[in-house]
Amino acid sequence: MVNKLIHSTLLIAAMQLMIACNSSTKHETTSAPVKDTLVAYETKHVMTKAAQDSLTPEAVLQEFIEGNKRFTSGNLTQREHSDAIRKAVTGGQYPKAMVLSCLDSRVPVEDVFDQGLGDVFVGRVAGNFVNTDLLGSMEFACKVAGAKLIIVMGHQHCGAIKSAIDDVHLGNITAMLSNIKPAVAMSQDFEGEKSSKNDVFVKAVNKNNVRNTLAQIRSKSEILREMENKGELKIVGAYYSLLTGKLELID
Repeated sequence: MVNKLIHSTLLIAAMQLMIACNSSTKHETTSAPVKDTLVAYETKHVMTKAAQDSLTPEAVLQEFIEGNKRFTSGNLTQREHSDAIRKAVTGGQYPKAMVLSCLDSRVPVEDVFDQGLGDVFVGRVAGNFVNTDLLGSMEFACKVAGAKLIIVMGHQHCGAIKSAIDDVHLGNITAMLSNIKPAVAMSQDFEGEKSSKNDVFVKAVNKNNVRNTLAQIRSKSEILREMENKGELKIVGAYYSLLTGKLELID
């Protein structure tokens, strides 16, 4: 009786061990291909000169629109930042686009468009306006480094826009806000309360600020203007909602 009990106990233990091994094997065989796929995707994702040359401004804009849809749906691309990926971009950079964004910490530019390492130049300044330095940076990004798209992106609840509306005077902020004041002047035909407390008015000024920035780029940069006229570059405006994460293109 004792021998039968021992035999039964050993048999059960052996069966449990086999089940555990099989479960472990299944886990290993299913997880490895996922990792391999991710590495393959990321290696392919790193931009090259050939990949950049094959792009059109229209295609890049569409890709960024689709990337924003992934961002708002919570379906961002999984990206690996291994040594191999970092080393792959050390030989040069071939971004698809240049994004001029506000300084605001709530606007994660690469994430908003679901872009990765080496995909996008980002310029940031409170109120997303242009000056000589930013225009020069854009010319480098597009004429020298080959970017096919410029996006000027304003955003909901922008503090710089509200400060320009309120005519804030404080240190160097005063001079900075002078770059945004034209958008306030452009918005004087707004029907309703022209106040920083009126979100609808703030949005109207924000969108006019983007339009003014687009006009400044075209008027002050002969290089970018010519590239756009030749179809080598697309320059567009956008408005980003902090609440929804969605982008609204601005004419």
